[in-house]
Formats: sequence, structure tokens, C-alpha cells
Amino acid sequence: MTILNSGRMNRRGFMATTAGAALVAGLPLSARAQPKRGGHLRAAIGHGQTTDTLNPATYENSFTTSMSFAIHGRLTEVAADGSLKPELAESWEASDDASVWRFKIRKGVTFHSGKELDLADVVNSLNHHRGEDSTSAAGPIVAPIQDIATEGDDTVVFTLDGGNADFPFILSDYHLVICKADGDGIDWRSGDGCGSYKLKDFSPGVSFAVERHEGHWRDDVAWFDSAEVLAVVDQNARTSALVSGDVDVADRLDLKTVGLLARRPDIQINSVAGTQHYTFAMDTRAAPYDDVNIRLALKYGINRQELVDKILFGYGSVGNDHPIGQGQRFYNTELEQKAYDPDKAKYHLKQAGVDSVDVSLSAADAAFVGAVDAAVLYQSSASEAGINLTPVREPNDGYWSDVWMKKPFCAVYWSGRSVEDQMFSTAYKCGASWNDSFWCNDRFDELMLKARSELDEDKRREMYFEMQALVSNEGGVIVPMFANYVFGNSTKVGHSDVMGSNWDVDGQRWIERWWMA
Repeated sequence: MTILNSGRMNRRGFMATTAGAALVAGLPLSARAQPKRGGHLRAAIGHGQTTDTLNPATYENSFTTSMSFAIHGRLTEVAADGSLKPELAESWEASDDASVWRFKIRKGVTFHSGKELDLADVVNSLNHHRGEDSTSAAGPIVAPIQDIATEGDDTVVFTLDGGNADFPFILSDYHLVICKADGDGIDWRSGDGCGSYKLKDFSPGVSFAVERHEGHWRDDVAWFDSAEVLAVVDQNARTSALVSGDVDVADRLDLKTVGLLARRPDIQINSVAGTQHYTFAMDTRAAPYDDVNIRLALKYGINRQELVDKILFGYGSVGNDHPIGQGQRFYNTELEQKAYDPDKAKYHLKQAGVDSVDVSLSAADAAFVGAVDAAVLYQSSASEAGINLTPVREPNDGYWSDVWMKKPFCAVYWSGRSVEDQMFSTAYKCGASWNDSFWCNDRFDELMLKARSELDEDKRREMYFEMQALVSNEGGVIVPMFANYVFGNSTKVGHSDVMGSNWDVDGQRWIERWWMA
């Protein structure tokens, strides 16, 4: 089988000018200008923390991810329409069983320092996430790679532990950036990448600034001369900045007021359906979450439609306690949709040997906008099922380092992944770094390996259907809703009508895809 593919602003000034700004209304754009070069983009992103680093193994939020896509290159890219296209890899081909993949690396690519990309850079960058001692969040998705070798001066050969028809998609993951080789490792500390923008400044959890890389090999990206991105977790501050014109882009808007915001003639609101989902993760190692009946009681004790209506304001759909979206290839259309059912919840409590249960749910808007309100709504619906749920408001700063995967029951957001195997490998495989429920299931792990190497689409579908059922009925994650990506931009900014849905804000490639209108 062969697949061939030929004026800066500081954070203090920002907070001062936006703190008292009023929220007013407007109308969306009806037409977009053609791309042109020039201008300085300013953005406020609802993520970022002081523990953020330039190490690609640690990327975990929209602040670092959007920076990564601007300054670094990867072997493959998920295009705005969801298809896979070549990036640093010019083409690729697979063995008949999809267990050996050859990637031809593009010539003429230079890092921002002027060094030309070579095979050692590719090999070392992928190896950065591999090995028994690896703590990389991408460790589970590269674990199937048994060997990385080179052929000649332009080909990297990946030998897997079994067939994987989706392997080229895996290499588009935002962690798997190509950095300069440094001995047996890579130089990630300098921020010297081969992406379309050069990193000029990085303040963890505060801001980053980039300038166009004039020596970049592509001429269809990087329209802005420069861009500055502020990490602003406070939703009102982000929105006020967009309204006042202090920033050109703001993500994760307040869905309660986004309709009013859309009435402004100088602001465009974008709503993109994709794989993003909001969850409540239970530590299945800890009581009472180590009992599957308690987990099922909690799943039947939540009113999913109420959350979609009152938290997402219709910008989304109900979830069914697994991470695969309705638009994905192997979405289980036969799995019974869980609905709010206090009687079923009480039944499962009795199966667990109790009449009621006390739990605390940690939440903060850093998890997802409206997470605290969602916890309060959950408290109300669960009370009718004998579940005494206490919402705990956690600080936004440090939520991902101090609460997520530390507290036994907490709110989480996931952008999802382009293919099923990538999502399952990242967050549901036993022992995965981001398996935030610490759930282990031998049958699930067995099916994951088989489905990955199965080239028969019908057989593969059966396996993914069963995996979704296992996660939904036995897993430790409640997935009550899939959320559209809702973000806004000034009408001074142009972009395509088709935007990526694999990550927030045009697949997190907005810095290189958008332009000044």
C-alpha cells in the first residue's frame, strides 16, 4: 500500500484597559478578504499557567499548543477540512500490513537559526517521547514504534509492533514537533523551530510573541508580520479585550452572552462542531469510584441535556461517556444513549450495597467555561438519585498541575483527537500518562491493539464499537456533552470559511492560517 502526497502590549496594560470594559453587541462578517501579508495579531487565550515550558513533551493547553503550531513543524498536518496533508514529510508509504512506514523528508527546510533540517533532527525528536523512562504525554501514542531508522539522506523508516493504518495521523500530534538534534537528544529550550514563525519572547503562563520566519519553505501560511498571545484565563477579561479592540482574537467565549456579542458589526463569532468534549473524571483507584456500580450511578445521576442547554446554550450535543464524536469514522451508532434516570442511579447504588453516597467534585473555569456552574447543576440532579455531590471551586491558576489527576473527581476538557486510536491511546489505555481516571481494562487494551492493526474496515468498526461500549459502561469518565468550539475575532482579521475542527480556533493553526482583512 502506498500513499503519496506531493505595536506590542504587555499583560499589565491589557488588564488595566479591559477590566472595566462593557460587553456590547454586534453582527458577524458576511465576506472575507483574500489573504495578504502584513500586520500584527493580538490574541487572548483562556489557558496557560506558570508551569508551562517549551518542552514539547509537556504541552497540555491551548496557550502552549498555539505557540507550538506557530514555531514548530511536524511530519504531517491535519488540514482545515480534516484531511491529512504532508508537512515536513514530503510523502510516505507503508508495507502491505501497515507495520513499516517510510517517510521521505522534505529538502530545503531550515530552522530559525539557519540550520538545515536533517534526518537526525527527525529521529531524535520522535525519540524524545519514547522509552521506558519517558514522561511525555505523547508516550502512549509513540509506544508502538519499535525502531526508527534512516535510509539515505532523505528517508526515515518507522517499524511498529503491529500494523497501524492511522500512523501518519498520529505524527500530526501537537507534541511531536521536530526540533534540532543535540547529541542524542534535542534542543527544545531555545525555542528554535522550523515553523512559519520565530519565537521572540516566552513568559510561561503570561504571554508569547512571534515574528514571521522569512526563510520558511511554504508561501501559503504566515500572513501576519508578527503576533502576540496573552494567557488570560479570566473569561470576562478576554471578552472585554475583544470588545474594546485590545485583542483581535479571543477563544472560549461566554456562551450566555455570545448572542449579544454577535450583534456587534466589528466582531465575528465562530462556532465549529468537532471532537471537543467536557468530562468529569473519577479516580477508579480510590473509593467510592473503584466500584463500577457507583460509577454507573453517577453516570445516570447527571442530566446531560440540561448541561447542553444551560452550560453550552445549545452550542453542542449530549455525550455518552466515551470520547468519540458523532462525526468520526467509527462512532458507535448502536450504543444506547444514557439519559438522566434517578431510578437507575438508585438501583446501581443498591448494587454497590449503599442507599446513598457522598462525593466532592472539583471544578474551575480553567477546566472549561461554566465548569463550576455545571457542577452545581450536577449537584441538583444527583440529589434526586441519593447522590450527595458537593461542588468544590478550585483556583484557575495551577488547575492542571494541582487538581487534574490529583483530586479524585474533577472537571476536565478534551479537544479530542483526529482518529479513534489516538484518543484511546492517549487517555484510556492502562498506564497512559493522561489516563485521568486511572482505569485499566484488559479487554479494552487487547481490542485497541487489534483494531490498530486491522485493515478490514468492517472488523475494525466492530472493535471500536465494543471499545466505546466498554468505556461508556465500565470506564471512570463521565462524558456528558460535546462542545462546539466558540471563539471570536475582530472583523479586521480574515480567515477561510472552512476551519479546522480537530482543535480549538481553526485547529490551533490560526496564527499561520489567518490574515489581516
